[in-house]
Amino acid sequence: MRNRKYDYMKYYRVIRYFVKAKYNISQPDLDILFFLYSEGYFTVDRFLEFDRLVNWDNKRFKRLRSEGWIDNFRKPGGGQKGLYEISHKGKRLIDSIYKKLEGEELPSTAEHNPLYRKRVKSTDKIYKNFIERMNKELREMKAKGQRLRPSPE
Repeated sequence: MRNRKYDYMKYYRVIRYFVKAKYNISQPDLDILFFLYSEGYFTVDRFLEFDRLVNWDNKRFKRLRSEGWIDNFRKPGGGQKGLYEISHKGKRLIDSIYKKLEGEELPSTAEHNPLYRKRVKSTDKIYKNFIERMNKELREMKAKGQRLRPSPE
C-alpha cells in the first residue's frame, strides 16, 4: 500500500450522494455553493460567471436565494451592485462536507439520513450498505490512531 499524504477524496462519491439526498440539492447547485463558499461576498455577475460552467438553469440564482442557500448582504442601489453571500445554512452544509471528507462518520439512522428510511430506491440501499462499511473502516482507523489527513503541525 502506498503511503499517501492526503486521502480526502476516498469517500467523496458516498458523501456527495448522502448530501444530495439529505438536503435535496442538485450536483450543479452543490458545485456552485463550493465555489461561492470561498468567494465571501459576490455579485450576481460573479455568480453567473461560474454558473456558465454547470448545467444551464436561468432561475438558479433566484431559486438558491428562495431556498435559503444565498443571503443578500447589500441591496443594489445608489449606483452600487447588490452583494450576496452564502447563507448560514449553506456554510453549514459545506463545512459538514469538509468534516466528512476529513473522516467524520455519516449518520446511520433514518432520522438523520434519508438513505436509512424504510422505503428507498435500490441505489439508496447500495449506498447505505457502503456507508456502514465506510463508518466501520473510519472507526477502525481512529482506533489505530490513523487519519484520512495528516495532523496539523
